[in-house]
Amino acid sequence: MNINYRRSIFRRRDESSVYRMFFFVVLILAGIWLIRSVQQGDVKPLFLPTATPTRFAASFTLEGDAHFTAGKLEAAINAYNDAAAVDPNNAEIWAQLSRVQTYSTALIVQREDILARLDEAILSAEKAVELNPDSSYAHAVHAFALNWKASYTSEDRARQSLLQKSEQEAVRAIQLDNTNVLAQAFYAEVLVDQQKWTQAQQVIEQAVIADPSLMDVHRVNAYVLESLGEYALAIESYDKAIAIAPNMTFLYLRAGAGYRRLAFESPNEDVQKQLFEKSLEYFAQTARINQQLGVNDPAPYISIARTYSQMGEFFIAIRNIQKAIEFEPFNPVLYGELGVLYHKNRNYETGILALGCAINGCTGPESCDGRGGCGPNDTEAEVEGLPLDASTVYYFDVYASELAALSTQKNNKCPQALEVAAIIEASEYIQDPNIAADMTVVRTICSFSPETTEPGSESTPTVEPAMTQPTPTP
Repeated sequence: MNINYRRSIFRRRDESSVYRMFFFVVLILAGIWLIRSVQQGDVKPLFLPTATPTRFAASFTLEGDAHFTAGKLEAAINAYNDAAAVDPNNAEIWAQLSRVQTYSTALIVQREDILARLDEAILSAEKAVELNPDSSYAHAVHAFALNWKASYTSEDRARQSLLQKSEQEAVRAIQLDNTNVLAQAFYAEVLVDQQKWTQAQQVIEQAVIADPSLMDVHRVNAYVLESLGEYALAIESYDKAIAIAPNMTFLYLRAGAGYRRLAFESPNEDVQKQLFEKSLEYFAQTARINQQLGVNDPAPYISIARTYSQMGEFFIAIRNIQKAIEFEPFNPVLYGELGVLYHKNRNYETGILALGCAINGCTGPESCDGRGGCGPNDTEAEVEGLPLDASTVYYFDVYASELAALSTQKNNKCPQALEVAAIIEASEYIQDPNIAADMTVVRTICSFSPETTEPGSESTPTVEPAMTQPTPTP
C-alpha cells in the first residue's frame, strides 16, 4: 500500500546556526583584543628584526681601558662616556673618565683647549666623589685633575687655591685607603708643585716600593726627580713608565725633553750632540706611534723643532713647525713658534706675518702667508689671536721688536709696534729686565718714526731686532 507523505508547509530550522553565530562573536572579540594588544605593545608584530642586545657598562669600560693602553686617549674618553651613559651612578667609571681626560691634555697644544678639557676632568671627578664619597680612588683622581689645572693657571691666588684643594683631596684619598699607591703618587705630584720637594721625594719613594707596576708611579717619580735637577735619573724613570705603557706618547716627549735639557747644560760639544740626537730619537718615536695609531698630533714636531732650534739648525726647525701646522692650521700657538724661528733665522719679514697671525689673528689667505706659503698638504684656516700671558709674552716681545726695526718712512710699522709695546708695559711681564730692555729699544727706534720726525728728515734707521730672551717661565 503506497502512502504519500505530505510535505511540511514550513521549512525546518537549521539547528547549527546558533553555534555558528557564537563562533563568529568570539572571533570578532579575539580580533579586537589582538589589535589593542599590538597598539599597546603587548604583542609584537610578526617579521620584526631581532632586537640588538644592549651593551653593559663593563663592556664600554673594557673598551676604554684598551684604547688607553693603545694610546688612543680620545677614543678612550668616548668609551668611558658611553659607559657613564649606561651606568650613570657608577663612581668608578666617572673617576676613570676623569683620569683619562686629565692625561689627554698632555697631547693638546692650545692653552684654552687644555683648560677646557681639565674642567671636564674636574667635573667628572666631582661626580665620582658625589656618587661615592668614601671612594679613595675618586678622591685621588680628583686631586690629580685639580693639580694639573693649577699648573696651567697663571693667576697666583687661583693657582694656590687649586693646589690647596688638590692636596686636601689627595690626603683624603690616603686616609680612606692608606694602601692606595695611586693616591700617594698624585699626592707627591702636588707636593712638588707646592715646592715641598723633600716630602714629595719621601712619598713617591714609598709608592715606588709599594707598587712599581703602575705607569703613574714612575711618571710622578720622574717628575719629582726633574724638580730636583736629577734629569738623568728622571729619564730612567720615564723609560720604566714607557715599558709599562709603550703607547703613551707624552712619556716619550718628557724623556726627550730631559735629554734636550742635559744637552743644553753639557759643556762638551760631542756629548751635547749625542744628547740632542737621543732627544730627537724619542720625539721621532712619538711621531711614528701617532702615525701608526692614526693620531694627528703636532706635539712631537714641535718638540723636534725646539731641539733643532737649540742646535742652531733653524731651517729644519721651521720645516717641523710647518708640519705641525698641517695638523692644526687654526692653532695660533704654532704660528707664534714659527714666527720666533723665522726671527732666529733672520727672516724678519715672514716672521712678522707669522707673529701677527698669532697675536692679532688672521684670515685663511693670511694664514698661508704667515706659514711661508701653503703647500699641497696645507689648508687655509682662520686663526684667532692669542691673549698676553706667561706662555705668549715672548711672541709679543719679538713681534714688537721686529715691527719697530723694520719700520721705514714708506712703510711705517711703529704705530703697531708701540701698541704691542703698550700692552706688554701694562702687564706684570714688564718686570722681566730682558723684556723691559726690548721695549725700551722699541720706543727708542720709534721715536724716529716718520710721524714724529720733521719733514725732510732721514727715514727711520734700520736696526736688527732685539735678540734678548726673557726669563723662562715654567
